[in-house]
Amino acid sequence: MDKRIKIGSRYVGEEERTFIVAEVSANHLQDYSRAEAIIRAAKEAGADAVKLQTYTPDTITLDCDNDYFQITQGTIWDGTTLHKLYEEAYTPWEWQPKLMELANGLGMECFSSPFDATAVDFMQEMDMPAYKVASFEINDIPLIRKIARTGKPVIFATGIAYLEDIERALKVCKEEGNEQVILLKCTSTYPSPYEDMNLKVIPNMAEVFGCLTGLSDHSMGCAVAVASVALGAKMVEKHLTLSREDGGPDGAFSMEPAEFRRMTEQIRIVEKALGRVTYELTEKQKRSREDGRSLFVVKDIREGELFTEENVRSIRPAFGMHTMYYEEILGKRAREDIGRGTPLEWKYIL
Repeated sequence: MDKRIKIGSRYVGEEERTFIVAEVSANHLQDYSRAEAIIRAAKEAGADAVKLQTYTPDTITLDCDNDYFQITQGTIWDGTTLHKLYEEAYTPWEWQPKLMELANGLGMECFSSPFDATAVDFMQEMDMPAYKVASFEINDIPLIRKIARTGKPVIFATGIAYLEDIERALKVCKEEGNEQVILLKCTSTYPSPYEDMNLKVIPNMAEVFGCLTGLSDHSMGCAVAVASVALGAKMVEKHLTLSREDGGPDGAFSMEPAEFRRMTEQIRIVEKALGRVTYELTEKQKRSREDGRSLFVVKDIREGELFTEENVRSIRPAFGMHTMYYEEILGKRAREDIGRGTPLEWKYIL
């Protein structure tokens, strides 16, 4: 597989900068102007893309109050039904073309997570550059097959996936001739405890599945996201809100703009620090070698006198002979008088 995938005008790849995605999710609080403000904040915070969610309450679940549709899994949403939650959380479809236009105008990409076939068709009409399959849809094989047939990049969150779920999803994509796949390590608890993140899965997924990998992060703060980049994450996705105090279904585990900016800055620093595999020295490091160790005369030596542990030592700086010759020159005689503080050289040795 080509380890470089194009999303809109940008590339995600092993040699590319980390692709940073701001997830709008439900943080618009059903206010269009707030959705626009979040997208503008994403740009200011350094995001490469914003992500939406494309569903309605009726395309994702049923308006039903029986026990099956009650939320009782110990989440921040317990006490309501799926339909009522999604009534509050969904992003009106008529907003999405305008939000995409805004994001593109600001120099960012915009894509979404479709939750049924009609959402895929809607995204196709907008010519969205990629499709994100949410963790809880990784078992929806008909949906994945339809997405794969678009020929656009497919991004999988793996939060509730067993190994065989990932294998099956990738198999479907391959059957449809689409190998533009990115796998995101994800922990589907909100917020995610740090001890459950298991970031070491990221390089393992890359090795096992031969895919680009990244992180869909629901933990608090930026430490986990920054660490993921050091482990090979090429895409990082975090929820963005204007203020957690404003509430909303996803507000409690979302980043505020200043936090998102700090995360972006830290990721860019880590990218620079990771560099490449090299044992060469920079010009500054070469100059710094002058402060290393070498052999110096540390006590005046007369012609014919023996070199001993008392008059020759390994010290800083590095203008004398290499220290590896220390034992070899002990017991030899001086060719001439040598003053204290002289870098030792072969020309002084008989």
